[in-house]
Amino acid sequence: MERIEQHASHGGSQQVWKHASSALGCEMRFGVYLPEAALRGEACPVLYWLSGLTCSEQNFLTKAGAQEHAARHGLIVVAPDTSPRGAQVADDAAYDLGQGAGFYLNATQQPWAAHYRMYDYVVDELPALIEAGFPATDRRAVSGHSMGGHGALVVALRNPGRYRSVSAFAPIVAPSQVPWGRKAFSAYLGDDRKAWEQYDATELVKHASERLPLWVDQGEGDEFLQSQLQPQRLRAACDAVGHPLDLQLRPGYDHSYYFVASFIGEHIARHAQALRA
Repeated sequence: MERIEQHASHGGSQQVWKHASSALGCEMRFGVYLPEAALRGEACPVLYWLSGLTCSEQNFLTKAGAQEHAARHGLIVVAPDTSPRGAQVADDAAYDLGQGAGFYLNATQQPWAAHYRMYDYVVDELPALIEAGFPATDRRAVSGHSMGGHGALVVALRNPGRYRSVSAFAPIVAPSQVPWGRKAFSAYLGDDRKAWEQYDATELVKHASERLPLWVDQGEGDEFLQSQLQPQRLRAACDAVGHPLDLQLRPGYDHSYYFVASFIGEHIARHAQALRA
């Protein structure tokens, strides 16, 4: 790993690192906030943040205002990029496919399969890297926004016992049923709808062996609410099987980081409580 950024922030250090990813076959970047305790060498729990379409690691680091809250609660916060990058990595001219749109899955179709394995990267490679290279415990939480909210719900539901808590801001809860997801899944996974179900939170809750509570924050002024997000589908799926869901509808808030920044403190506080329980 090579550290390429370091900034003092709220008594801790906001850093950006790059490394060669074996899962993705390219160089990857991730942001990591180390609170004061971690800088002293004390082991701290970790919150993983997954960003949305078109984002890199930088959007969350510079717009969410998470550092103040992470410092208060003594959490390490890790924010990876949203997809593999580089000249050798397949891409598409559209914003919702290719680089910047990894969808946190393992692609099976060409030309994507060689590099688009963000599921393996987020679930396995990145945590192993963090826990080996920083004073991090194996107590993990996960959250995300939009496409990253989809990713957070999926990795938590598919990996019982791996995360102490999960939350999502304006997630794509039923990608198999909306244009963003259908486009990405068709390209990355082909026509096998059973493969699609493995990355669809509304399908995964039907068979979840762990009743990890899902916390979803959704702005009612979100321009993508009805066309792409449709949180009512997740509510119906959870109600059908008795899976705990806390769905907060926020009047007036849109899809932007103004929304995320307004409530990130509440999310970090709740994750901190779960991580230290």
